[in-house]
Amino acid sequence: MGSPGSRAGLIPGAGAARTGSVGAVTDPRPSDSAPTHRLEARRTLAASPARIFAVLCDPDGHVAIDSSGMLQSAEGPRVSREGDRFVVHMDREALGDYDLGRYDVTVIITRFEEDVEIAWTIDGDLKPPIGHVYGYRLTAADGGTDVLSYYDWSDAHPDWRDSGVLPVLDATALRATLGILDRAVTRGYVRG
Repeated sequence: MGSPGSRAGLIPGAGAARTGSVGAVTDPRPSDSAPTHRLEARRTLAASPARIFAVLCDPDGHVAIDSSGMLQSAEGPRVSREGDRFVVHMDREALGDYDLGRYDVTVIITRFEEDVEIAWTIDGDLKPPIGHVYGYRLTAADGGTDVLSYYDWSDAHPDWRDSGVLPVLDATALRATLGILDRAVTRGYVRG
């Protein structure tokens, strides 16, 4: 499906009180000149961590909150632990940058702490796998939950990380997904 230079097959993430912030975070490795390899967005939602986490554990929830428009549908059961997987049917045409047609990726849960944090990476036809990670960290707050959405490519395969094609999305897309997550938690969403 492509090489690091083609951006082929890349996936996003992975989306009441209405407060929040968005931005890049400095790479946590010690170096004054370390590049930024992580984006974060934060928003407080007027819902419990359990209610928000339920959306994030549902493959259809991932499709419902996607702000990029690339995630078309998903197959697989709700996730409940690290190592769980599901398939997402993708179409990059929504971004208007590369005509890749329709393709599939497998979401692999890399971190799972119920009602606290969920993170995942993807696998697909691209070799080596990209190795970027999307995730959410939830913290109970007065009247709701502080939701931190992050996209981290600091441990991505060097062929991808150093190619200039990452990040796939910007921090604004993470922020938009949080708004859609708020709506999905409040109003529900279509399940396949």
